[in-house]
Amino acid sequence: MSDSLQRFLFENMPVRGHLVRLDATWRAVLERHDYPQPLRTVLGELMAAGALLSATLKFEGSLVMQMQGSGPVKLIVVEVTSEGTLRATATWDGELPDAPLRTLLGAGRFVITLVPRDGGQSYQGIVDLNGDSVASVLEHYMATSEQLESRLWLAADDHLAGGLLLQKIPGEQDADADNWNRVSLLGGTIRSEELLKLPSREILRRLFHEDDLRVFEASPLSFRCSCSRERVTGMLRSLGPDEVRSIVAERGSVEVTCEFCRKRYVFDPVDAEQVFAAEIQTRAESTRH
Repeated sequence: MSDSLQRFLFENMPVRGHLVRLDATWRAVLERHDYPQPLRTVLGELMAAGALLSATLKFEGSLVMQMQGSGPVKLIVVEVTSEGTLRATATWDGELPDAPLRTLLGAGRFVITLVPRDGGQSYQGIVDLNGDSVASVLEHYMATSEQLESRLWLAADDHLAGGLLLQKIPGEQDADADNWNRVSLLGGTIRSEELLKLPSREILRRLFHEDDLRVFEASPLSFRCSCSRERVTGMLRSLGPDEVRSIVAERGSVEVTCEFCRKRYVFDPVDAEQVFAAEIQTRAESTRH
């Protein structure tokens, strides 16, 4: 199955794993943005990593991952929801070298934010960017911020993105301390082309055929953007009527383009006034009372 997440457990050791493959989901991002090749690789790998990490959470809402840097790549954002939808965007300056992640981003930080669907308090974890690849940055984050020993292997090209995550199950002890090292070494034999091209069950058979695995039904993934005219309207209200009217006076309308899906929202002078009409009416009624 394309665009899917495959969960599995090792029956005789406290280790869980996830495999992800992004096909149409990844291409939907590339169709909306003309990213340079080095950035495409990083963004595809971060999307695959986001899907893998979200699968380890018992959480209803959104997982937002951000890499912010001082180098030519300024910002990379991936959002994964508990419904299995993803979106992503990135910003950069000038020509990008074919270089490690540390060179592309420079000094910076990696931020993970959990946004509950019910509007409750968000959780945020922040670490320095530490590593030359997306996988090494995330392994560092999981070890330092979450105290979870994890191994990640990621790959992306112009058509597919994929990844493998192995993780010790927290709170459980293993009678054989060598098990983790053994399965980590086996995971490390996976090649990028295998992650991108082979079916999940074939990957598991090749890597762990000597182990007893419990393989769950694969979960579908898809691209979806959560932008809407209502959200853009709320953003314009936050700017205030004076700011919005000055934009309309200068440009004839207010135009907002979603950084994720590139959808355009246009507010002509009448639309712009209607953004604040309900608020003005509410104030007038409050004054009368």
